Amino acid sequence: MTERPERPERPQRPARPPRPQRAVRPGPLAEGRASDPYRVGIDPASPVVPETGPSAWNIANYLTGLRLLLVPFFGWLLLAHGGGDPTFRWAAFAVFAVAMVTDRIDGDLARSRGLVTNFGKVADPIADKALVTMALVGLSSIGEVPWWVTAIVLVREWGITAVRFWVIRHGVMAAGRGGKVKTALQTFGIGFLLWPRSTLPLPHLWDGLAWGLLGAAVVVTVVTGVDYLVQAVRLRETSERTARKRAARAARAARRADERRS
Repeated sequence: MTERPERPERPQRPARPPRPQRAVRPGPLAEGRASDPYRVGIDPASPVVPETGPSAWNIANYLTGLRLLLVPFFGWLLLAHGGGDPTFRWAAFAVFAVAMVTDRIDGDLARSRGLVTNFGKVADPIADKALVTMALVGLSSIGEVPWWVTAIVLVREWGITAVRFWVIRHGVMAAGRGGKVKTALQTFGIGFLLWPRSTLPLPHLWDGLAWGLLGAAVVVTVVTGVDYLVQAVRLRETSERTARKRAARAARAARRADERRS
């Protein structure tokens, strides 16, 4: 019986070098991830971003949904009896305070337990802006806040939301310290304006405090809005997605130039 000649072994292909990964910020969101797209602005389509994540059905998003449901109830309490009934005004303030507390709690839960989801990143700021919109429009409707103040704040708030969607494919714009200061000033300024201050001792003192906080909130709102616009333009110009598009355009231009020379 003739022996079959042994087949020569195929040369093994050299192993591909591992793809360099981005530095990861410490925290629960970074566990098992190549990078943390929720805390740094990177291209969501980048291959280093994991495709799977926490379920949208979690306690943080439930609190966000509750805050959205409280908005029409809050508006009804604020506008009841023309906004002049102290009992309904205190009730409106209580609902507003509960909603703002849930805003702090759901954010802390999402970050500490790794529950940040795409739904939460979209729904959470929408819930906040819906509540602020209802409060300012309601206070302007009953003549306690000038409409121009409401217009400035709402154009900035919803305009920045539109800008976030404009750059979402280039990266995530994280909230900065200025945004947090703006939110705090708006919360306390609107909260004091919701109080039936005429029924309290020293009503002029409460009026001055409320208007001082709201005035500071308007200034910080405008300044941070301009800063967000600058960040958005810079993010679009420096993101990985833009770099890939520029490289692709340069490659096409080089090929066309080679074809013309040949």
